[in-house]
Amino acid sequence: MEPPHARFSDLHPPAIWQWNKENGGQFASINRPVAGATHDKELPVGRHPLQLYSLGTPNGVKVTVMLEELLALGHTGAEYDAWLIRINEGEQFGSGFVSVNPNSKIPALLDRTDPANPVRVFESGAILMYLAEKFGSAFLPTGGAAWAECLSWLFWQMGSAPFVGGGFGHFYAYAPVKIEYAIDRYAMEAKRQLDVLNQRLAVTEYVAGDAYTVADIAIWPWYGLLVKGQAYNAGEFLQVHEYTHVVRWAEQVARRPAVQRGRKVNRVQGDLASQLRERHEASDFDTKTQDKIEAAAAASSPAR
Repeated sequence: MEPPHARFSDLHPPAIWQWNKENGGQFASINRPVAGATHDKELPVGRHPLQLYSLGTPNGVKVTVMLEELLALGHTGAEYDAWLIRINEGEQFGSGFVSVNPNSKIPALLDRTDPANPVRVFESGAILMYLAEKFGSAFLPTGGAAWAECLSWLFWQMGSAPFVGGGFGHFYAYAPVKIEYAIDRYAMEAKRQLDVLNQRLAVTEYVAGDAYTVADIAIWPWYGLLVKGQAYNAGEFLQVHEYTHVVRWAEQVARRPAVQRGRKVNRVQGDLASQLRERHEASDFDTKTQDKIEAAAAASSPAR
């Protein structure tokens, strides 16, 4: 017998939508139709000018890569504390986090260069632009056609990636039921977007042109991982190897040391050596990855 959820012709939405808390799915416990804080919790503050509250998702990786790239250029004012926000536990709904980002999404940045007048910045694209302009238009052309091209691709990512994550990724990997129409709809769009990038990267070294920019920093965590089959276990399904120019670009960006460092920050999945759950000093990459923390804890535990 065909399951009820498959009989789309029988579905007639009610006149007024009602919130069903038992709708299932991996993120059902943290999704809700209202904004604001659910509990009081102040955010920690470290000693560096920039305080990042985030998680190592693609949107979070954009910012940590940007910060590591800025530090690699010698911008010491880009030193930062990266605090872990576990969104699956609802930490983004704490009062402190909501005060920095009323939208309750990671990443959120608090610039305390002037502690008396801290500046909040939220939305990953806005954070990238803010940091680029703060540090002398780093990774952002200063004007003209190059600037327009870079911003166009940056905002292309902001508008397109939700169809990959909340669309394809959700229905293919996370939804409690598999709905053929939804998977087909968003798989088609994900492949169309990969083709857009593939055609562009057939004629340019980087997405916005000859130079590595914030456009690459924004696009790589989403599409670089997707085209390498590292997102949603969907490489074969989407036949990502066909997008040869995107593969070339993805591998080129992945070789950058700052990208490798940035991808580790606030990460809570994968190989323990690749997880630097909080970053407060540059030396943390050498001493505080999760494999070293757990090894030290095991060594200090009394023998049984």
